[in-house]
Amino acid sequence: MTKQKPVLTLKQFMLRQEVLTLYRTIFRTIRQVPDEKSQLELKDWARREFRENAHHTEELSIKMMLNYGKRCLSELQTSLSLAKS
Repeated sequence: MTKQKPVLTLKQFMLRQEVLTLYRTIFRTIRQVPDEKSQLELKDWARREFRENAHHTEELSIKMMLNYGKRCLSELQTSLSLAKS
C-alpha cells in the first residue's frame, strides 16, 4: 500500500509556495556572504529554523513565521549591501 499525501487547499498551496520561495531566496542571499565559515553558519541556521517550524499547519502561525523570515532576509540583505559599500 502506498501512502498518499493529503491534498492541499489553494490557500495552503499558495502559503507553501511562499515558504519555498523565501527558503530559496535566503539561500541565494547567503551565497553572497564573502566568508565561507559565515555562509555555513547561516545555512545551518536557516535549515534549522525551517525544520523546527515545518510541523505548523495553522495559517496564522505560518504567516507570522513568514514575516519573521522576511525580516531576517531583509536584515541580511542590508548587512551585505552595507559591507559592499
